[in-house]
Amino acid sequence: MSEEDLSSPSESTALAPKQEFADESPFAAFAFRLNVREWTIVFIVVLIVILLTPVAWKKVERFETSPDYRIPYSLSKDYWLYNRRLSEVASEKPVFVIGDSVVWGEYVTANGTLSHHLSEQAPGKKQFINAGVNGLFPLALEGLVRYYGSAIKNQKVALHCNLLWLSSPRADLSSAKEEKFNHPRLVPQWSPALPCYRATVEERLEICLERQVSFLQWVNHLQNAYFDQMSIYAWTLADDGDYPPVYPNANKNPILRIRTVTPSEPLNDPQRGILSARHKPWSTTGVGTQNFEWVKLEDSLQWRALVKLVSLLEERGNDVLIIVGPFNEHIMTPENAAMFRQLQTEAVEQIRHGRTVVVPRPLASELYGDASHPLTEGYRILAQQLLEDAEFLRWLNQP
Repeated sequence: MSEEDLSSPSESTALAPKQEFADESPFAAFAFRLNVREWTIVFIVVLIVILLTPVAWKKVERFETSPDYRIPYSLSKDYWLYNRRLSEVASEKPVFVIGDSVVWGEYVTANGTLSHHLSEQAPGKKQFINAGVNGLFPLALEGLVRYYGSAIKNQKVALHCNLLWLSSPRADLSSAKEEKFNHPRLVPQWSPALPCYRATVEERLEICLERQVSFLQWVNHLQNAYFDQMSIYAWTLADDGDYPPVYPNANKNPILRIRTVTPSEPLNDPQRGILSARHKPWSTTGVGTQNFEWVKLEDSLQWRALVKLVSLLEERGNDVLIIVGPFNEHIMTPENAAMFRQLQTEAVEQIRHGRTVVVPRPLASELYGDASHPLTEGYRILAQQLLEDAEFLRWLNQP
């Protein structure tokens, strides 16, 4: 055996000539690298796509509406569509009726809402636009108008004040226990702090970014309108809920899901309208009288948000009228109803300050579906009450 054979591998390696790679450099594995000029071109192209895609999409996707149009229940979180709707009618100078599901019409069809009956009964064929969204509350409504309601400028606005959101610390979102609630993407992410809202920093930053970037709002529109409120990735991997699970979308082409017509409300909604099983007086549903834990105005997050919303609307040059109620006082015990009336009086006093505030009379018990939502006939009577109110008519007719 030779000395060469007895040498260790490390020694052999050490004696071997060192290979040198003259072309070795960082990122050499990539086929090509962009220079500054090429990166600039990429940046400009991407920026053009981001800026123009939402605008171009409005030309591609037909948005079929009617005078009684409201954002469909299934698209309640489609804030891009809400902005598009308001922008398309703003030039007609209608009256925007803003509020939560009481304005939207929880138990009624689109032609049974307050805005419909006001348009039908108002003198001079004045058009009232349903600018409500199902599931809203003042903290979310203020965010909706601030970030997605820029078209509501120099308009007449009838703002509904629903004191239901002061009926308990939980409804007020001021309870310390974590709660799941509708429209978390609309509530304040940093200030004021909501004790029951526990989103991560990453989630809050994502929401704040979406509010400022129209392209992200458009993406959200596609997810709500065509992918069951999910991202394409989540929609593709969604199972049917059974065991063992089946993945019905796994082999589908997501592009084929997108249509050129915005989804609309069903013609015969089994959940709403006079033929619906839900369209019935609250007293027939088995719900008894209730005692609400009314939150004081000075302690209420929802009330502060409503006041802030009024100021925001006025800063944009809108002529704001506030409709307080009518709340279903029949559902409360006499003592609780007395507390509510005191709270209502304080609310009117605080918010009036030269503004037009209307407090309609409570409707008959059988005209409410629950604590705050009227049924179809209730909306008709409420519209009649408003149009017989001298302050309301003065506000409506003044230029």
